[in-house]
Amino acid sequence: MFLIKEGDGGSLVQLVQLGLKRAGFDPLLIDGIFGGRTKSAVIDFQKSRGLSPDGIVGKNTFNALRPFLTGYTVYTVQGGDSLYSIANKLGSTVALIENANPNVSQYNLRIGSSLIVPFNFSPVPTNIAYSSLLLELVCEGLAVRFPFISVEVVGRSVLDKPIIMLKMGKGENKVFFNASHHANEWITTPMVLKFVEEYANSVVNATYMDTVNAEYTFDNTTLYVVPMVNPDGVDLVTGAMERDGEAYYDLVLLANNYPSIPFPTGWKANAKGVDLNLNYPAMWEQAKSQKFLAGFTKPGPANFVGYAPLDQPESRAILNISREIMFDLTVSLHTQGEEIYWRFGSYQPEGGRELGEKMAAVSGYTLTDPVEFQSFAGYKDWFIMTYLKPAYTIEAGRGVNPLPIEKFADFYPAVREILKVALSHFNNE
Repeated sequence: MFLIKEGDGGSLVQLVQLGLKRAGFDPLLIDGIFGGRTKSAVIDFQKSRGLSPDGIVGKNTFNALRPFLTGYTVYTVQGGDSLYSIANKLGSTVALIENANPNVSQYNLRIGSSLIVPFNFSPVPTNIAYSSLLLELVCEGLAVRFPFISVEVVGRSVLDKPIIMLKMGKGENKVFFNASHHANEWITTPMVLKFVEEYANSVVNATYMDTVNAEYTFDNTTLYVVPMVNPDGVDLVTGAMERDGEAYYDLVLLANNYPSIPFPTGWKANAKGVDLNLNYPAMWEQAKSQKFLAGFTKPGPANFVGYAPLDQPESRAILNISREIMFDLTVSLHTQGEEIYWRFGSYQPEGGRELGEKMAAVSGYTLTDPVEFQSFAGYKDWFIMTYLKPAYTIEAGRGVNPLPIEKFADFYPAVREILKVALSHFNNE
């Protein structure tokens, strides 16, 4: 049951504030705390929708806000309607409606039929903290706005949250982006979602993403994106997890194993206290030895490798889709450091360094070239060791994790350039 009341905080409150603002009841998004102006805006919104004006966001109020969070509504065509009048009435555009309804035109509107009407704002917010719920809403909105984007649940987290994958494109070359393996690196989720949106807009409008021919890339390459590998951990870090619930209490106990790591901002792991990017079968025993020597011998916020490779559902889901789809190139987004990791010890994919140099050139990031193994058991490590194909870990931005969403506009451009290079890599082959 969705319930937010006065005094609550965290990413779900920010989500409600975003919906209110988009609906025309601006609560002045300041600190993400429910109270004062936010409660007043909720009451005004409830009155406008014929709901009980109690100032609490329960199921009915949230459902009324939902279209402003997914970015679309469903409209029943009435007598005298045109696409232009519908767009004008609902804050959309004719182009948005036509894109979302490929078989509909002004000349075949039928009274009583349903139209998907996207609102004329970006469905990908980049100014609030993310949660697994916001991810689901954004992915739904993208798939409705751009019908060529498919959404698939490829696994479930420890706490049974969906692990979502987006897919777009028709080409035989398969490129995979993933983000938020680490909970307090959640800013990478809106990074990949914003990139998908920009790319999809370029495909729809038959334009270039700067120098990238979007139409040709769409025909030549299939893009797969898992925007949030670790939904439970992200919910913990951003305040979406209920603080009076059993799951939160269990994680507090695990955090007490390592009191020097700040809680919850220092949390990287999943809901079992396992670092997912140390849970892949790529010299996992060496990772275990390395981390145990450093004192990470039991579950906690970071650096615990698990009890065996792939003993966590999230890492199993990512490995399974990798085996099933057989990607040709992968990019894993992390933070921070402005670095690009391109190889796994002595495993050097053909062309991997050259492509990494292109990524470094367009982003200003440093392409690292370690002499020996410096880390083990990461997704990039497993993919390179298994397939000897290009795979990269990108450490986006600089600062202290979690990087502030307020600086998204500073961090995103370099990541965007890297993802463009990866996406268009096969265009010249």
